[in-house]
Amino acid sequence: MDLLAPLKFKMPRSYSLTGPERDHAIESGLAGAQWYQTPIDRKLMKELMKRSDGPALRDTAIWLGLMALSAAGGIWFWGSGWAVPFFLVYGVLYASAADSRWHECGHGTAFRTPWMNDAVYGLASFLMMRNPVVWRWSHTRHHTDTIIVGRDPEISAMRPPQLILIGLNVIGLVAVPQSLARLVRNALGRLTPDEADYVPESERPKAFRVARVHVAIYAATIAAAMVWQSWLPLMLVGLPRAYGVWLLMVMGLPQHMGLAEDVLDHRLNARTMIFGPVLRFLYWNMNYHVEHHMYPMVPYHALPRLHQAVKHDCPPPETLLGAWRLIVPTVLRQLRDPTHFIRKELPPGAGRRAISPVADG
Repeated sequence: MDLLAPLKFKMPRSYSLTGPERDHAIESGLAGAQWYQTPIDRKLMKELMKRSDGPALRDTAIWLGLMALSAAGGIWFWGSGWAVPFFLVYGVLYASAADSRWHECGHGTAFRTPWMNDAVYGLASFLMMRNPVVWRWSHTRHHTDTIIVGRDPEISAMRPPQLILIGLNVIGLVAVPQSLARLVRNALGRLTPDEADYVPESERPKAFRVARVHVAIYAATIAAAMVWQSWLPLMLVGLPRAYGVWLLMVMGLPQHMGLAEDVLDHRLNARTMIFGPVLRFLYWNMNYHVEHHMYPMVPYHALPRLHQAVKHDCPPPETLLGAWRLIVPTVLRQLRDPTHFIRKELPPGAGRRAISPVADG
């Protein structure tokens, strides 16, 4: 049985949260629906969900320590070619590694102590040029309605694919100006229509206050660069979001790229990949992405064990290179056929759920 057969939609689609696809998602029962979860023994799940400060304190200290050392090297060798490798490392730690810290601490699972989650979440949000209030609600919606068109504000691989935009964002040429524009808009007390769709009224004053702080810091950094007539302040604050995000794009885009839309089974719209220890550290185990979406309250350090518990019920994991080998021809075909996508095959004996409420009937 092809579980994806009932999925029929017209192309091109509107990915706006205020357009016609939003109404379709709500009317069809896709919005806020029940998702498939691989059954797990209750005792094991309780153990997996146990929170601890230790792993995140260790990993955060290593992350910030490496950032400080690479920044110091870049400053020491500023003006010579020796500064380049230090800033390349600093940029990856600043942007690519900050994204996963932002993510896990936003879920409140990285640390057991709430203020530690909030502190690292706030820092990582600033590094990524994200309003921490707005993005907390954005990511909540992403988990509620994952890759549901018209509902999920974090769909990065639309159909047909915007390949020029994706290419430019490997070095942040579009995303950085857009992020700054959103922060300035928030600082002026305004939200975009999509932001207004998921940020509650009660949270908006806080979002505006935080945006003003972020904008003030960026303004002070630009002023320092002008006074000192040096790019160095911007190489330390702001620009790393552009020149250091390339690895995040390589690791992060495969999370959902090329897979099914409007399904209620994370095994079909998310991808688990096997990384080595360095990438797992930088990405805080977000390569176990099916597992994370199934059970988002499991801390990042327990995701490898969660993977072992559910892998019998999921498509086999891929390597990063293997994922891109599937993604590239898929997105190229989507340029002429936006309805095309990678159909993940569930293993024999896997638990099954009808993919949409319509199919359930």
